[in-house]
Amino acid sequence: FLDKAAIVSGDESRKAAEDVNLWRLATVHRVEELKSVIRMVPIWFAGIIPITASAQQGTFQLQQGRTMDRHLTPSFQIPPGSMSVFTLISMLATIWAYDRFLIPLARRFTGLDRGISFLHRMAIGFAISVTSTFAGGFIEQRRKQAAAAAGLLDHPDHTIPISVFWLIPQYSLHGIAEAFMSIGHLEFFYDQAPESMRSTATALFWTSISAGSYLNTLLITLVHRTTDWLPDNLNRGKLEYFYWIITMLQVFNLCYYMLCVRYYTFKPLKLRPLYSSADDHVELAAAP
Repeated sequence: FLDKAAIVSGDESRKAAEDVNLWRLATVHRVEELKSVIRMVPIWFAGIIPITASAQQGTFQLQQGRTMDRHLTPSFQIPPGSMSVFTLISMLATIWAYDRFLIPLARRFTGLDRGISFLHRMAIGFAISVTSTFAGGFIEQRRKQAAAAAGLLDHPDHTIPISVFWLIPQYSLHGIAEAFMSIGHLEFFYDQAPESMRSTATALFWTSISAGSYLNTLLITLVHRTTDWLPDNLNRGKLEYFYWIITMLQVFNLCYYMLCVRYYTFKPLKLRPLYSSADDHVELAAAP
């Protein structure tokens, strides 16, 4: 039905090109650009929930770290916010390993210059993100067991005798997931967006981050109103249940994403002739 926007009716056919109302008659090029944007929307939605999972690094994982032993030496302890460095290290290491080893290896099997498609790269990131929150629930259980053994369940301001580095797997999995998910998402928007809208389309990535943060706030609000899982004293809470709710949402999101990928239609490439003045040879090349 969008193609109807490019059909010339009787009124428009009698007007000069400069007098045509562009709200009533669009070019075929503009219609195809709109279709490209609409095709990207379901994939855009799939990137919201993993951002919600990643948002825990600045909220509850930070609160967990504040209650744990953060000493590197008897006189020096690291701030809980610095634990995010493990996310960055794992993300950078994954990007390096991906470019140096995974792309050349995958290229042998797929024949693609980028090794695997950006849609497959996003799927890998979504799957790893599932494991991060799933593991986070068990790490929280371990933290509370240490608090119970030390008799600190009712003393949230005391340091629990368990190292903060128990959180490293959770932070690292977030970083590995980001290396696949975020870069794949950006590649997808840039590659599939119309040429005249690439800067606007890549901004969709940042709006998915905003939407994921708002969704995180909504989930926390709903859990606060309906349960007592997230009290001020996390030692008496059920934070692991909240992590596993996010895990289930991510599993559903991954299934939804695979369904979207199954029926996704890539932006068509236009072929144009390239004429060689030297030998009158004609070849076809994909438009950039």
